[in-house]
Amino acid sequence: MSSIQQNIEHITSQIEAAQQKCGRAPDSVQLLAVSKTKPNQAILDAAQSGQLAFGENYVQEGVTKVQFFNQNHPELDIEWHFIGPIQSNKTRHVAEHFDWVHTIDRAKTAQRLNDQRPDHMPALKVLIQVNTSGEDSKSGINDEDIFALAELISSLPNLTLRGLMSIPANVTDYQSQLDAFQSLAKLQKVLSDKYPDVDTLSMGMSGDMEAAIEAGSTMVRIGTAIFGARDYSKK
Repeated sequence: MSSIQQNIEHITSQIEAAQQKCGRAPDSVQLLAVSKTKPNQAILDAAQSGQLAFGENYVQEGVTKVQFFNQNHPELDIEWHFIGPIQSNKTRHVAEHFDWVHTIDRAKTAQRLNDQRPDHMPALKVLIQVNTSGEDSKSGINDEDIFALAELISSLPNLTLRGLMSIPANVTDYQSQLDAFQSLAKLQKVLSDKYPDVDTLSMGMSGDMEAAIEAGSTMVRIGTAIFGARDYSKK
């Protein structure tokens, strides 16, 4: 058994324990393996152990990986999530290669992704990124602007609004983590009452995963705990 497979099993057991602790249904939280800066072989090791959802932060790196696996390992049927910031001149690459986008926070980005999604591909599943911490350094839309953006996305035929995503403030206090996640979960509930496809909360990483799951996360984003420390010199 590879170390990556062992790490995935360990994280999966942590997710299962957190679900059980707070009364969540089994398998209600998906593990998204954040594979940015990691080589194809590491992703292949993870995929061959059953982990088939991967998150990429950098457009060109992610596109190169998508193309490699489509050409060399189509049998794996990997689900690719773009979880980084999107520059306007990179939207076409994202629209043409990814299955999910977690980081929509502007109408312009949504419109471009819709217009550039190839006709032969299914609608791109998208999440609105919310700035729950109010920090200027964090990407994401303000709470009061979510619903106008959601209305736009719901009108675009090549996008499917699936929910919300956040990267909260880096705090270690469990209650503070929980409060931030619960505020996002309340917003997602309002959206889901209006838009039937909204079922996803992408929140929680290694340091705050348990609080995120208690608050209602359906997708946790884990990188280093699966693949080890990142080498940004090879980005």
